[in-house]
Amino acid sequence: FQKHEFFVDMTCEGCSNAVTRVLHRLGGVQFDIDLPNKKVCIDSEHSVDTLLETLKKTGKNASYLGEKSTQ
Repeated sequence: FQKHEFFVDMTCEGCSNAVTRVLHRLGGVQFDIDLPNKKVCIDSEHSVDTLLETLKKTGKNASYLGEKSTQ
């Protein structure tokens, strides 16, 4: 699995819940949400485009930050 890091403009618990919802619906992902830093780290076989489109379904501003090294 690739580990990808995304910026998502989350401001509250509701925002992170929305991210959780869309990612669960997509399936095949493991993820960590870092609300204070507005980052979502996703472990998945899905393409970056798919993941980004999914995150944008929350209605939040989302962008790809890059691959996260697994250390």
